[in-house]
Amino acid sequence: MFCPKCATQNLDGASFCRTCGANISLVPQAMTGQMMKASEEAIEEGKRKPGKEVTLDQSFKNIFMGVAFLLVSIALSRAGGWWWFWLLLPAFSMMGTGVAQYIRIKEREKRAAFVAPPVSRTFQEHPRNPDELTPPAPSVTEGTTRHLGVEAPTRHMDPRDSK
Repeated sequence: MFCPKCATQNLDGASFCRTCGANISLVPQAMTGQMMKASEEAIEEGKRKPGKEVTLDQSFKNIFMGVAFLLVSIALSRAGGWWWFWLLLPAFSMMGTGVAQYIRIKEREKRAAFVAPPVSRTFQEHPRNPDELTPPAPSVTEGTTRHLGVEAPTRHMDPRDSK
């Protein structure tokens, strides 16, 4: 498995790249397409109730019902009183729900119409003889912890040298 950030070859079960330290735990799922399917299912399950499919008819119905509540509240405001104000809550709520449903339907249609182009690899993968392997890249932890084993030189201050 190759790191998408630095293109270093790593072990198949690795979670992090041994050179740059990037998180590569999801690379196998992304290469097989399982990650995209799982994320789409999670998004769909989280946004709507199971068994209830939103249609354009329902979205337009909600928009027009909201407009109707708005017109009724405007008509009642001319008649007097103060309670007409409470009709604005369902009016804007229904209009907002209808617009959100319409946008969700259009996004779903756009996503369904999009066909992903085939993945083309820019490098040639060919089996190599173990004698031909290049030395492995230095590890991130080796590069950052190498200085911990070496003791820093100490300087002794001599008051006679400062004059």
